[in-house]
Amino acid sequence: QLQLVESGGGLVQPGGSLRLSCAASGFTLDYYAIGWFRQAPGKDREGVSCISSSSGSTNYADSVKGRFTISRDSAKNTVYLQMNSLKPEDTAVYYCAAHFTRSSLCSARWQYDYWGQGTQVTVSS
Repeated sequence: QLQLVESGGGLVQPGGSLRLSCAASGFTLDYYAIGWFRQAPGKDREGVSCISSSSGSTNYADSVKGRFTISRDSAKNTVYLQMNSLKPEDTAVYYCAAHFTRSSLCSARWQYDYWGQGTQVTVSS
């Protein structure tokens, strides 16, 4: 069974940090671009970051540039999203998704093939 599982969400104070993990089972992430998305209550889902299958390319939403870092560990078949300097407006359910591609690039606008169930991130004092 092909599955993505996110973990690492939680409650953190403004200015704090969290590291989200996206672990794959049933397939290797090496051939997939991975995207992180988030959806806050009453808002549309938005792309936060993505990393290409070769890890040669990453992209970030303007709202998280300089604060979030995406990376992947092929040995663990896992992609991470390090989130620093968190703000209340970062509060949302965060999802990871995988898109099969040989491209050296990535985009949050692609049609992603597999999605995780999401993990809640709440930034509040």
